[in-house]
Amino acid sequence: MNSCNSWQKTFIDYICFYTKNLIILKKLLPVFSYILHPIFISVYATLFYLFYKEDVFSVNEKYYVLIQILVINVIVPVLFYLLLKSTGHVKSIMLSQTTERTIPLILQCFLYILLVKRSIVITRYPELHFFFLGALFSSILALVCVLFKTKASLHMVAISGFTIFVIGLNIHLQLHNPYWPALLILLSGIVASSRLEMNAHTSREILIGLFVGIMPQLLFLYLWL
Repeated sequence: MNSCNSWQKTFIDYICFYTKNLIILKKLLPVFSYILHPIFISVYATLFYLFYKEDVFSVNEKYYVLIQILVINVIVPVLFYLLLKSTGHVKSIMLSQTTERTIPLILQCFLYILLVKRSIVITRYPELHFFFLGALFSSILALVCVLFKTKASLHMVAISGFTIFVIGLNIHLQLHNPYWPALLILLSGIVASSRLEMNAHTSREILIGLFVGIMPQLLFLYLWL
């Protein structure tokens, strides 16, 4: 009898522990939607690229590239978002409504074109150039989805594209480091769970975002691997 009671107590303790941690995890999940917001992915990808090609670029050049990315891919979109919010065109930075996405995506396409044409040129930063080119095509596909009244998860577009870039760079530079790709795959799953937990997307929209983010990067991967 004592053995049976002990087993039941252990089982109940385990269920309580699991439930408590599940509740904590659910509360933490939305945080990843902000930390891994699409607006920051370009900065993360650039930092990763510059870190693993540190012998190629001087310190001043690294700062110069990072400042360009921060201005073009973070500061300008944030200022533009504040303008759109003040005029009532968008309600939140998550762009939850399909109709809110048209203008920001057009701006994003323009900024990516500016990057690949003027700043991150193929002759100096070939791998990063193709990453942003892939991101441009992903943005165009996301814009096409909007025109057809379909909402793709922009979070999944960004994180999945970044994941493919890291895997490709790992192969290209012969880093033999499985930890970064594994981490990015894990983070992709966490972001997907975060968006579902926040009721920001359906499973279908998550899968569409995954496809839109991965396919352009895979296609351009053949040009620099």
